[in-house]
Amino acid sequence: MEEQVTMTAEERVEFEEYKAEKAKREASEKQRQNRDTYKTLVNDTINEMFPALETISKELAKNKTAVYEAFQQAMLMKQELYEVKQDQRSNTFTNAEGTRRITLGQYTTDNYDDTVNEGIEKVKQYISSLAKDNESKMLVDGIMRLLAKDQQGNLKASRVMQLRKMAEDSKSELFIDGVRIIEAAYRPAVSKFYIKAERKNENGAWVSVPLGMTEA
Repeated sequence: MEEQVTMTAEERVEFEEYKAEKAKREASEKQRQNRDTYKTLVNDTINEMFPALETISKELAKNKTAVYEAFQQAMLMKQELYEVKQDQRSNTFTNAEGTRRITLGQYTTDNYDDTVNEGIEKVKQYISSLAKDNESKMLVDGIMRLLAKDQQGNLKASRVMQLRKMAEDSKSELFIDGVRIIEAAYRPAVSKFYIKAERKNENGAWVSVPLGMTEA
């Protein structure tokens, strides 16, 4: 027969506190074990899958190079037959049925040599010569926005085109020459090459063929 244990109220409180503390320790230990299990799972999964991703990357790079090499002759003929500029940023080729097309190109970032500062200085000289009425203030604000540099410290080429239009409209030789210097200092830097593949769907719309891990 099981012996009955009699506890005082104080002993009952101490016993309940002991059980609560024990349960807390056990829960903490269980959480620690689960976290260790999670870290082990992540580590094992990375080591298992990483070689497959490296293989995919190598195959993608290999096929990308193969596509460029395959189209080299076509790009040279396109330049000769259609007088395409050598510095064209992209080339698009479409099959005879008009259902498939491949675009080969390169991303560029805006970049300028140090003479760009002379051009900017001339533009600012023109700005300082403007009258101080409301109309000229709006023009000054517009020019200064176009002269604003990006995070890399470069002017946006698209903004320089707008700046040229404003210079031509102004008829100011100082302003025009400043923009010319800026344009002559332009040295776009090639960041990376890209390939796009597209096919027409049943509705006649071009649909991209996923070629990246985030698109597939």
